[in-house]
Amino acid sequence: MPKLSKQRGVGLAFRLRTMGDRVLDHQWSFAEQAHSHPTSPEARAALLANPGFGRVFTDHMVTVQWTEGHGWHDAVLGERKPFMLDPATLVLHYAQEIFEGMKAYRTSNGGVVLFRPEENARRFNKSAERMGMATIPEELFVGAVEALVRADADWVPSGEGSLYLRPFAFATDVFLGVKPSSSYTFCVIASPVGGYFKPGVSALTIWVADGYTRAAVGGTGFAKCGGNYAGGLAAQAQASANDCDQVVFLDAAEHRWIEELGGMNVFFVMADGTLRTPPLSGTILPGVTRASVIQLARDAGHTVNEAPYSFEEWKSDAESGRMREAFACGTAAVIAAIGKVRHGGGEFLIADGKPGQLTEQLLSKLTGIQRGQVNDEHGWVHRVV
Repeated sequence: MPKLSKQRGVGLAFRLRTMGDRVLDHQWSFAEQAHSHPTSPEARAALLANPGFGRVFTDHMVTVQWTEGHGWHDAVLGERKPFMLDPATLVLHYAQEIFEGMKAYRTSNGGVVLFRPEENARRFNKSAERMGMATIPEELFVGAVEALVRADADWVPSGEGSLYLRPFAFATDVFLGVKPSSSYTFCVIASPVGGYFKPGVSALTIWVADGYTRAAVGGTGFAKCGGNYAGGLAAQAQASANDCDQVVFLDAAEHRWIEELGGMNVFFVMADGTLRTPPLSGTILPGVTRASVIQLARDAGHTVNEAPYSFEEWKSDAESGRMREAFACGTAAVIAAIGKVRHGGGEFLIADGKPGQLTEQLLSKLTGIQRGQVNDEHGWVHRVV
C-alpha cells in the first residue's frame, strides 16, 4: 500500500502507484488556501458552549475532484463555502451521492484522535461501488479527513462533545441522461456536536414503522447514500407524531423481521447474557460502531448472535423477561438504550424502561477508548494531533 508522507502544517503529500483506471505514480498534495475571515476565538468559544448537533460548522473544508480518464486531482484544503452547481447537475436529478459519518475526539491529554477511520474509508468505497461511482484510495480519504481535523483542531470540543466529520461525494456531470457521472466531487466538512438526542432522554421510545420499509434485498440498504435516509423521513415523521424518538424498520418481504432504526443498528440483550443483532444480509448498514460493539461484547465474554429476530419475538421476550435490554448504536449517538416500543397495536417496556447494565458498560468502554481513557487493545484509535 502507498505511504503517506506528512509535510509541515496541515498539508499532506503522498504517491499513489496505482488506482485502477486512474493515473499511475501521481504525486498528491493538498493545496492550502488562506481563509478570508476565520472565526475569532471568542466567537468559536460561544458556539462550542452549546453546539447542538449538526448546526454549527468549522471554518474549513477539503475538496478533491475526479474526472474520467484522469482520476482524482485538485485536492484543496480551503475555506468552507457553498458549491456552485448548474441546475442540470446530475446529482440533483438522480441522487448519485454517498457519505460517511465519523468523529474526532479530544483526549484527556489534549490530543485529537479519530476512531477507526480506515473502516469508514472501506465502507465509503463499498457505497461508491453500489452507486456506480468512482472509488477513492483509502489513503486519500483518511488523509483528507486528517488535513481538515488539523486545520480545525481548535473546534474539537472538550468534555463529552466531539467533532462530527462528514466526508461525502456526489456526481457533477451537467447532463439529464440516466447514466453514471463522468465526474465527481469528494468533500469533507466538520461540525462540533454535543449529544444527538435531546437532553434528559435516558432511554429511547421507538416506533415500529407502519406501512414503510427501509430497504429490500438487492437494493441499496448496505450503502450509506442519501436516498436511504430520505425514504425513511416519512416513517420518522410517523414516529414523531406518536411521541417517539426513533423509528425501527421491519424487512420488506415479510414485514416481521427487525432490521435497523432510521439511522442506527440495534442490539438485544437476553436474560442469559447473550446479545442478538440482525445479520448483515445486504439490507442493513454495516455500522462501524456495530462492529466495535460486537468485538467489545465478545471481549467481555458475551456470546453475540447475528441472527434474525422478529418483532413478535421482541414483544414476547420483553414481556416474559427473556430479553432484558435493547439498545441502538451509531456514530452520532454512540450507544442509546431503548426503553419503550410503540406500535399500531399498543406498546411495551424493555425491563423497567431504563438503560440496562450491559448497555451502560459497553457505552462506557467504547467512549473510554475513543477518548483515550481506556486501553485501546485493538488499535482502533488513530492519532491526528
